[in-house]
Parts: sequence; structure tokens; C-alpha cells
Amino acid sequence: MKSCLLILAVLAVHLLPAQTVKYTTAGSSWNTDSLGDHRVVVQFNGSGKVAKTVVEWRRRDPNPGAKRIIVQDAQTGAKIDNVKIAAVSNEKGTVLFEPVSGKGRYYLYYLVSKNSGSPNYPTVNYLKPENTATEAWLNTVPAQLPVNAPVVAIESSDAFNSFYPMEVTATEAEAHALLAKYQRTDYVVFPEDRQYPVKMFGQLPYRWVQRGAVKGFNGSSMRGENYSFQLAVYALKDLENLTVRFSDLEDGKGNRIPAAGMSCINTGGVDYTGKPFTKTIRVAKDSLQPLWCLADIPASVKPGVYKGEVVVRAAGAADTRVPVQLTVLPTLAKEGNITAPWNQTRLKWLNSTMAQENTVIAPYLPLVLKNNTIDLLGRRVTVDPSGFPAQLQTFFTEEMTGIKPGPNNIITEPIHFHFTGADGKDLKFKSGSLQYTEQSHGTIAWKTTNEHPQLQMEVAASLEFDGFLAYKVKVTALQDVDFKNITLHIPFTPEAATYLMGLGEKGRARPDSLSWKWDVAHKNQDGVWVGAVNAGLQYTLRDEHYVRPLNTNFYLQKPLLLPVSWGNDNKGGITIAQKGKSILADNYTGARSMKKGDTLYFNFNLLITPFHQLNTDFQWATRFYHRYDSISKIKNTGATVVNIHHGNAINPWINYPFIEWQQMKSYINQAHRSGLKVKIYNTVRELSNHAYELFPLRSLGHEVYSPGKGGGFRWLQEHVGADYIAAWFVPQVKDAAIINSGMSRWHNYYVEGMNWLTKNVGIDGIYLDDVAFDRITMKRIKRVLTADGHPGIIDLHSANQYNKSDGFINSANLYMEHFPYLNRLWFGEYFDYENNSPDFFLTEVSGIPFGLMGEMLQDGGNAWRGMVYGMTCRIPWTENADPTGIWKLWDNFGMQGAQMVGYWVGNNPVKTDNSKVKATVYKKNGKALVSVASWNETDTEIALDIDWKQLGIDPAKATVTAPAVKNFQEARNFKLGEKIPVARNKGWLLIIQQVAGLQ
Repeated sequence: MKSCLLILAVLAVHLLPAQTVKYTTAGSSWNTDSLGDHRVVVQFNGSGKVAKTVVEWRRRDPNPGAKRIIVQDAQTGAKIDNVKIAAVSNEKGTVLFEPVSGKGRYYLYYLVSKNSGSPNYPTVNYLKPENTATEAWLNTVPAQLPVNAPVVAIESSDAFNSFYPMEVTATEAEAHALLAKYQRTDYVVFPEDRQYPVKMFGQLPYRWVQRGAVKGFNGSSMRGENYSFQLAVYALKDLENLTVRFSDLEDGKGNRIPAAGMSCINTGGVDYTGKPFTKTIRVAKDSLQPLWCLADIPASVKPGVYKGEVVVRAAGAADTRVPVQLTVLPTLAKEGNITAPWNQTRLKWLNSTMAQENTVIAPYLPLVLKNNTIDLLGRRVTVDPSGFPAQLQTFFTEEMTGIKPGPNNIITEPIHFHFTGADGKDLKFKSGSLQYTEQSHGTIAWKTTNEHPQLQMEVAASLEFDGFLAYKVKVTALQDVDFKNITLHIPFTPEAATYLMGLGEKGRARPDSLSWKWDVAHKNQDGVWVGAVNAGLQYTLRDEHYVRPLNTNFYLQKPLLLPVSWGNDNKGGITIAQKGKSILADNYTGARSMKKGDTLYFNFNLLITPFHQLNTDFQWATRFYHRYDSISKIKNTGATVVNIHHGNAINPWINYPFIEWQQMKSYINQAHRSGLKVKIYNTVRELSNHAYELFPLRSLGHEVYSPGKGGGFRWLQEHVGADYIAAWFVPQVKDAAIINSGMSRWHNYYVEGMNWLTKNVGIDGIYLDDVAFDRITMKRIKRVLTADGHPGIIDLHSANQYNKSDGFINSANLYMEHFPYLNRLWFGEYFDYENNSPDFFLTEVSGIPFGLMGEMLQDGGNAWRGMVYGMTCRIPWTENADPTGIWKLWDNFGMQGAQMVGYWVGNNPVKTDNSKVKATVYKKNGKALVSVASWNETDTEIALDIDWKQLGIDPAKATVTAPAVKNFQEARNFKLGEKIPVARNKGWLLIIQQVAGLQ
């Protein structure tokens, strides 16, 4: 009996009403980088040299006792050294200090950290406790002292940093008492409003203790609103297969909100390809799993009170029936009330199928199928009875500015497999009938089955209007069979195999032979591009388990999965070398065995390059200013398009341009009135911590956010906690991003968001800073950006991915699937324009073999070499980036309508007598602008070999001049036949023209 009374007494103490603490934001700022974002305000009312406070701070951070507390005198701002930390736990802390200024207010800063490392990828460590108190003062501290400095408030530096209310934790005793009220042994469901997203997944918020046991949900909505609410499941034991079922909501008058319009984003949805899916939810004991429930409130529904229920189920546990009461207000929401995303009205976007239809996007043409031959823009695919390509052809000219009637063959014979048995003999397959399963303007698909007594090979392929050809090859063993090797042969014509990029090789002239092995743990390599300027092919090898890896600094944290078929426990590889009349790409697996019934997927993708001809006039007319600046200043430079990066007043938060959108719209309207276009930074590789949907997305586990070791800027550590990868950080605005997991429903949201920005804010396109989505999302983005006549300009910047942290992949190879929808490349950061070959410029930087044109970034690039490929740079991103002199020359010369004839063209009308000094010609009636650039190791002199007939100029009346170009060259005249000096790594812009009256 005594023990029972003792337990009751202890419980009574723990369940006494807690100290009422006021949570607020600071009226005045402090140095958060040195003191952190959180402090306790105490009022010393006693006398003497020792103040005592007990703070019920209800902290969520781990190991609070291992973190420093700094006490500050509010009157003087001075740090107090005489401090004794008596006790610290997550629930409360007892602190004694010397009240130097006597009675008054003092501050206790309790999450004090220090930044180190890169400003944009900071390492943040919390300072350890320190002992600065003197022995003399410590000797004055009595053993027993009542609280004489009560807590006035707990302050955060601003509302964004506040823990109140959903991160203020319940004490252990409060949590036990609250859970006991529900009388469950399996799990408890806590209904919660959308305005209070659950942010802690292992602790209960004190808010739920304060409101008591709540078993139903009550909310209010506008008519036509995308409404949402939470059902947070706290597991009292491990839970499996958590599901949610909705009933209709009815008002008792015959009106209803149908359950068909209700869903839970945690239990399923629509993936980024447009396919419905369900999720298996497991909840570990003592964990909290928010279930975000969406309800489409019909615009036609009558106002009133609607009632129904949501049933939550878990395997081996009792159902929980949650009564739902929703008051529908008379107000009609516009577009689901998506202009109030803080109400989570855009969570519906996660399941969007917008722009999924594979409609043809300009400048591409509808596919045309005739007699197993498929024509598309500038290319042709002929299908073999085996289902594989019998021939791949392009019709682009060498100049890449036109299409010619005669083809450029890419392969010498059909692409084919060899299944070589243990006896060294190839299995001979019998091809079945070829069936076309889809014939639309955007996609043509076919399938067939190739048979052998030991194997069945099912081939399913689809060609899209942009030249993407995907193969799914399912091989099933009909008997036990041993193989000496399995190979896929791609026999390139020598003419279409001039250059090579990938498999550990930078873009270069194709080597005589290449040998490569799989190493996915370290290398983001699963394919290669082989081609000429006007005909080529990228292929990638995959299986049914392919998952897009992370890229741009994070490859090693989520690398490729080794394809079971092609990799074959790292026995597989690729060799490329001449064999007979072909340049043979031999993709092999090495020896392996298959048991009867075993299945392997030898999937591969082909991209037929180029995608379209060059749009040179767009290149000359579209000039980027890459900074948020005044419209008048930008206009005066001669730029025509403004790229708005993140981290500024109108686009402060990385990849979340929805908070300051009204300021952005005002700026864009002003730009449009001045004849300028505006593009914004927006991609999905990482997401700002300012996103309203951060915690609903966190409730999806690793669907949207990648798993990781946490860390990074202090806000992430204090509010997100753990299990994430810290990404880009902008110190000026304290914007901290988290890495996305790759392909997810966030891409659906991204498409909807871009559509909204185009229609409501007026953006003219996007600037992509590397890309973390695939071509499916890119097509959708291009569709919404170009809808209703919008220009939809997309340019892509890439940092050089050819390094250890990125898996030694070429940027152009990594992003080639996106090239059909880009308007310009900006390759890029960490690219070396001084020590790489012309072939590297052509293949990895310029974009020309793919129908694109580019610009240079790092240190402003090499202006002389750049102009050989029609490239400059953009202002004012780097100190040396000033192409305005070249822009002025373009205008004076009249570049619009000029024909570009690159040095790679066999009949280029102007050549040099030094193979290391290249010349590209821009022809116009009666004149030509000749760009000369040197890759010679030293200063040199060159002579020009001019085909006057091609230029249409009478040499007797011709002049060769070098006009003055700012930051490029001094003015100079040359005589015909005169040797022209060319400095190392530099060159000239020469105008050759016919002058009337010249004899």
C-alpha cells in the first residue's frame, strides 16, 4: 500500500500544471552566428551574487547536456563568466549565474554553434560546455537556493527559427499520461490541423498535451479548396501495412463531399511517369507517422457542416475510426486556393499528371511509319525483323544548319545480340512476327519474340519524336544453359565514329581502341556517345532495377546499381575498336549460367544525334545577363534575357520561387515593358528549407528526400534533425537546402509549379543548374513553359562532373537525354578552356554535335576559342566575363542570317596552314566574319587558304581587317597573303569583304 501511495505521489508531482512559458520572437536581433537562434529571457528579482533559474525548455535536440550555454547581461550585452550549469536535460535545465548588473533581465543562449568549412557547404558544430566561473564565485553558491530568476519567455531570433508550437516537446510523464487516455496498446491516432504540420517523428508535441485527448478532426474549408489535414499515428508497438479509408462527408440534407475526392499522400498516389502506386507503411515502436489526407472540396458543394469518418488500419491491430467534421464556408476558392501554399493547398500537385501526354514539341515533327521505317526530324530508324535497329540514319549537313536529301548512316549492319554457348557457338534465334503496339505522332512502339530451344528473347521498343529509342529485352531460359559470353554489338560506320565521349574518356577523337569495365561504386558510367558532328549515337546499358543516381557532388552517396545482366558481378564491360568495316562497340557480360525459368533484362537506351539543326540566329539575338539587377542597367548592356539566380530579393529560396512571387512578377512586368525576357533559377536537385511543404514531404520517408548523415546549417540540425543530406547554403539569406532523392512525386509538383509560374508570374523560361530529373520530366516542363505561345527558353549550366565526387562522368553524356529540349548550354563551371583540345570543345562544351549552341562560364572562358564555335560568355557572372565587345561586332557585321561554316566542315571556305589553328566562317553576301583560334603550343604565324568562289568575293577587290573589339583585339589591317601572327591560346576575328571601287 505504501508503495502504491508513493507512486501516486510521484505521479501527482509530475502531472502538476507545468510552468507557463511564453514563446515569442525577439524584439531586437542578436548575432545569431555566434549565439545561435534561441535564448531564454529570465528576470532576476533577488539580491546577492547568485541568480538561479529553472528553464522548462522542452528541447527536441539530442544530448542537450553536451551543448554550451552562454549567459548574457541584457543591460550591458556583456557575457557573464561566472556560470554554473547544475543540470540539463531535454525537459529542463537549472542554471546559476552571477547577476552582474543586479536586478533585471538576463539572456541564456542554449544552442550555440560554430560554422567552419565552405560557406556554401558549412560544417556546423555545437560548442561544448565551458568552465569560466572563478573558484571565488563558486564558493558563494549555496547548496540550496530557491529560484530567484524566473523565466519570462523563450525567444527565437525570428518566427522561422521558432520551435513553437509543434517542436515544443511533451515531457515523458506527460506523454505517458496522454497516451494512457486513449486506452490503446497498439497505436494512437492524433488528428491535427494543416496549419500545424507534424515536425517531430519520435516525440509528442506539448500542444497535444495542452489540448487533451482528441479523437476526432474538426476543420473548415472554402468551397473548391484543395483541403488537407493530418492523422498522426503514434506506434505503441511496431506497425505493419498502415492504410487509410475515407467515407463520404454528408451534411444531413442530402449534400455530400464524395470519398472519391479524398486520398492520403503517404499511402499512395501517382508517380512522376503518371502511373498510380501504393506505398507500404511501417511504423516503428515509439515513432510518429503523420498521414497527410487530401480532400477535394467541390466548388458546387453547398456551405454547411459535413460529417464522416476516416478509418485507420494496421495489420494485427484494431481499426481506429476518426470522426471528421468539416465546415464548408460560403467563400469560393480560386484554383483550389493554391495561392495560399502555407495551408498545404499544393500537396495535390504531388499527384499531378499535367503534361504527361507525349504530344510533339516544337521543332520536332510527328513520327511517320512506313514499311518498318520510321521518319523523324532529320533522322530515320529502320526496324529489323528481330526488333532491333536495322539502320539508323541522319540527314543533317556538316554545317549543322540544314538538312540534306542523302543520309548519313550510323551503323553498318543491324544492332544484334550474340549468345555464345559454352561450346563457343552462337545460339541462332528465329524471329517472330513484328507487331506495332502504338502508333501516335509522339511515339511508335513495337514488340516481337525471338525464339531458340534454350532461350526466349522478348523485345519491346519505343521510339519518340525526339530520337529517344528505348529497348526492353527480356531473356528467359527455357532450359539450363551455360554461356561463354553474351554480347550486344553496335557496329558503327567509321564516318559516324569520329569522336567518342564517356566510359572514362573526355570528349576527344575516338581512340583506336577502348576497354572499359563496370565500377558503379566509384563511376557514374553506364554508356557512351560515339559520333560525328552530324551523325551519332549515345547508348546506355540498364536492367529492370535501374534507379537514377544522385549527381553533382553526391554521386558516391547514391551511386548506380550494377545491372544484374550487363554487369554480371563486374565481369561485364565494353570494348570499342575497328573490326572489318565497322567500329564495333562490343558490350559483353562474360561467362554466366542461367537455370530454367531464370530471367535477365538486357535493357538499353539509344539517343540518335543530332536532335535538330543549329538555330544560329537565336544564338546571336539571345544575350544573357546573369544577375538580378536594375532593368535599365541590363538594357544598356545590350543583353536581351535576364537570368534570375536564387538568393536575391525576388527569388531568395533555392528551387522554391513561390514565396516572393509577387515581387518577381512586378520585376518581370517591368522587364517585359523594356523588351527583355526573364528566366529564373528553378530545378529539383535540392530544396530550400523554406518550402512550406518540407515536413509533409519528410512524412513520406525517403520518397522525396535522400537518406543521409544530416549535419549542415544549424537550422537543419535543429528542426529537421537527422537522416538527410545537407546541400547548398546561401549565407546572406540563410537558405539551407536538402538533397532530393532522385525520381519522385516532387517532379509532379515541379511541373505544376512551373505551369503556375508561367501563367501567373510571366516567366519566360528556366535556368537549370545541373539536373536531377529525367527526360520524362523535362518534356513535361517544356510543354508547360511553351504553352499558349510562351517562349519557354531553357538553358542548362553544368559544373564539370568529371571528378571523383561525381563519378567521372562527362556533363554532356550525363544530360544528353535533356538536350532535345534545351535552347542553350552553359558548360561550365570548372571547365578548363585553356588546356583542352578542339575536340573537347566541340563535343563536351559547344553542343554543336547535338544541335545546340553554348557559352563558356569558368573565368569567362576563352573568348578566341569560343567564337570558333559561336560561343561567348554572359555578363556579369565572373570578373572576366564581358562579351559586349563581341556583341557589338555581331551587330555591326550583321550576324543575323549569316551562314556558320565550322572548321570541321570539309569544304570550309577559309582554312589555315596550321592544323592547330582553327578557322570558322560566318558567311554573308559579299563578306565573311572569320574566327581564328589557336591551340598551338607557342605563338605562331598562319596563312589563310581562302576559297574565294565559295565566299562569293572577288579577291582583287577584297580586304582583310581585324576590327577593334573590346577585351579581344586591337584594330589591324592585313594584306592578302600576309602572314597573320597568332598568340598562344588566342586568335582573331577577321572581316573579309569585297570593297566597291577597290582595284
